[in-house]
Amino acid sequence: MRKQGPTEPLYLGQSSGRIGEWIHTLPIIGASFGRYLMRKSERVHDQPSAPPGNVTALVIYLLSRWRAHKFRRMLVMCRRGVVVVTDRYPQAEKPGFLFDGPQLAKTVNGNWWVRKLRTRERRLYEWMAANVPLLVIRLNVDAETAHARKPDHKLASLREKIAGWPHLTFNGARILDLDAKEDATTILDVSLRSARAALQWPQA
Repeated sequence: MRKQGPTEPLYLGQSSGRIGEWIHTLPIIGASFGRYLMRKSERVHDQPSAPPGNVTALVIYLLSRWRAHKFRRMLVMCRRGVVVVTDRYPQAEKPGFLFDGPQLAKTVNGNWWVRKLRTRERRLYEWMAANVPLLVIRLNVDAETAHARKPDHKLASLREKIAGWPHLTFNGARILDLDAKEDATTILDVSLRSARAALQWPQA
């Protein structure tokens, strides 16, 4: 796509995995603190009905702020005429980390601090989701195939994710649904043709 116009990639995930790896490298407390945060984040996902603690809620909120920071970078590039190809896109229709939605919105109750962070995080995602992407390319796959490709992911989480993703609308964005079990070359070709059509670029 760079041959036809200024184009840049940008990862819009929370980068929690990379941040966790960085924490593990910290001297003395890195490894134990990293394990502590991982247990906390998994507890929020596996037990959403239990209110998160103050530290857990703050960590989740700060990760969302980091995502919003990268989102602002994307908007700046778009205003400069750059086409930004993102991996993931935040939405406010369905809560939870699996769907790139507000994580604290998946939890209930909590003290005033947790409730305040939950409200602020929700507003962040509503703001990001209001910026409708030009095109969403959604790769659909069954849980068993996904688990075979990424065995380190929990099968139950993959099933939850696969059941929820088809119902997201991204505020009415144009969505290209593809079968992820198709040949990779075919998927790339169809994706490029659809992206060029959405941008009103001539087909290569």
